[in-house]
Amino acid sequence: MNIAVCIKQVPDTKGGVKFNPDGTLDRAAMLAIMNPDDKAGLEAALRIKDETGAKVTVVTMGLPTADAVLREALAMGADDAVLVTDRVLGGADTWATSSTVAAALKKMDYDLVITGRQAIDGDTAQVGPQIAVHLGLPVISYAEDIRLEGDYVIVKRQYEDRYHEIRAKMPCLITALSELNEPRYMTPGGIVDACDKEITVWSRADLTDLDDANIGLAGSPTKIAKASDKVPKGAGEKVNLDPAESVNYLMEKFKEKHII
Repeated sequence: MNIAVCIKQVPDTKGGVKFNPDGTLDRAAMLAIMNPDDKAGLEAALRIKDETGAKVTVVTMGLPTADAVLREALAMGADDAVLVTDRVLGGADTWATSSTVAAALKKMDYDLVITGRQAIDGDTAQVGPQIAVHLGLPVISYAEDIRLEGDYVIVKRQYEDRYHEIRAKMPCLITALSELNEPRYMTPGGIVDACDKEITVWSRADLTDLDDANIGLAGSPTKIAKASDKVPKGAGEKVNLDPAESVNYLMEKFKEKHII
C-alpha cells in the first residue's frame, strides 16, 4: 500500500508575518514550521504504516527551504519525500497550488492521499478537495478518525453538530484535522537518517500533465487586494467596581450588545 501525504511549510504565526509588495507572504523572511493539520495527516499515515507496512511518501510545493519540513517528516518515519519547487510556481493561490500538487501526484503510485484540512497561513480548506477534483478521487474532509477495512477506508468526519461515519473505496483523498491525533516526535536515529536521505526535487519541467495557464501568480484567479499583519487590540475599557456593581455593569453591557 502506498500513501501520499501532502504537507506544507507555513510561517510560524507566533512570530508575526511579513508581506511582499504584491500582497503575497514573504516566506523567506519568517520562521517556518510544518502545518499542524498536515502533521496530523502524516501521523495518521505513519500509524497505518506501523499496522500494515505501507509506504509513506511526503510531497510539498514551496521554496527550496521547504526541504526542512520534508526532512522532519522523514525523521518522523516517512519513507520518501518529493519537493516541487520552481520560481514560476511562486505566488500560487489554492487553484494553482492544487493543480501543481495534483500534477506531481500523477507521477506517483498511491492508494490513499492525505492532506491537512487547511493551512494556518491561508485558512481556506480548499487545496485538499481541489486536488481530489484534479485527480478524479472521492474526498472525505474533516477527518477525526481513520481506519482501514480491506480496500476501504472508514472515516469519522466532523460535522457542525454531529459526526458522519463515511466508508470509501480506495484510492481516495482524506483531509485531516489537527485533532485527529497527537503527532509523534522525531527520533535521534530518524534525524540522522533524514539528513542522509536524498529528496526527489521536481521543477516545472518535470510536471508534464500541467497547463502553464494554471500555475504561479499569473495562473491564480484569486487576487489579493490588500494584506497586512493583524492589528493589535487595544487595552479595552477598565473599571474598578465591587462585586455587586460589577454584575450590574456586565448585565448592562450584555444588553447593549444584544447578548441577552
